[in-house]
Amino acid sequence: MTELILKTDTTKSRLYLGTNILDDLLPKLCKSLSHDNKVAVITDNTVQSLYAERVSEILQNAGITSFVYSFHAGESSKTLATVEKIYEFLAQSGFSRTHPVIALGGGVVGDTVGFASATFLRGVRSIQIPTTLLAQVDSSVGGKCGVDLSCGKNLVGAFNQPDYVLIDTSLLSTLPSDVFTDGMGEVVKYGCIVDENLFCDLENKPIREILPDVIIRCVSHKRDIVEQDEHDTGLRMLLNFGHTIGHAIETCGNYNTYSHGQCVSRGMVAAVRIGIKLGITTPETLPRLQAVLAKYGLQTDIPYPTQCIADVLAKDKKVLSGKLNFILLEHIGKAVIHPIGLNDLIALLPTINETEVS
Repeated sequence: MTELILKTDTTKSRLYLGTNILDDLLPKLCKSLSHDNKVAVITDNTVQSLYAERVSEILQNAGITSFVYSFHAGESSKTLATVEKIYEFLAQSGFSRTHPVIALGGGVVGDTVGFASATFLRGVRSIQIPTTLLAQVDSSVGGKCGVDLSCGKNLVGAFNQPDYVLIDTSLLSTLPSDVFTDGMGEVVKYGCIVDENLFCDLENKPIREILPDVIIRCVSHKRDIVEQDEHDTGLRMLLNFGHTIGHAIETCGNYNTYSHGQCVSRGMVAAVRIGIKLGITTPETLPRLQAVLAKYGLQTDIPYPTQCIADVLAKDKKVLSGKLNFILLEHIGKAVIHPIGLNDLIALLPTINETEVS
């Protein structure tokens, strides 16, 4: 087992990574947070059928009472309406600030439950147990949490570090292949922005053989970045590589057409094409990126007209005074923050796909 500590100016989050560590570690973490051995386990209906009973049994055997609540799986549940239902569940179950909340699931569960934990009673203790590759390498770490609005992704949220993140790679054994592929979008992102050696490994080695090491490397990179910039005002912006246009694609599809990882994949290729057009990205970056994305079944086309992308970008929460800090690559392993006028970025959108969708 590997233990990492994420320290910011005001909080400390402990990250545990390993295989088959859930049974032994979870009761200890819960007991350290709960004054009377009472916890909430909040998940979605897919993960509930796979792991909620096991988690409850682990806790029960350790003398801990768990209250389980689930909501419908999928991005469509990442809303304020779901958060309100979680509030009602916690309140009706008699939860106080001394009772921890466990987010058991993928990125949607982690983001939604994380936001509920940050705001219920002005903040309660929390544990993230990510069950997807995407959540294990990225979204469960760093304290960003929130929900979507109909006009844009992640427009309501908070920065709230969980007390613990328990990353048990054995939980990935039940992942459908398309959900595993989804997580590879974020894995490739880390290779692109900070770790060319990781990118080379993704190019040349079977992912299943190096997966535990890959997860540790991605989490370590995110830990290092978040420690320097918890609130996303500088260095942490690099983690948005591929996400600006990726989120726009998700929004154009009403959050239920393409998965997050598939949209990030498309957004990374779009950003590289824009970077080449601006003379910032080396041209050989594009075929390398396209090849590694294709290797893992990730898509690179832009499935919507550029006007739809432009309409969403105009509402992006990162736009300040008509400018947006867009993340580009100089080359594989080196990302840069490139301030660009919103209108200038929109003018570059025809660059993102060789064939415009009408």
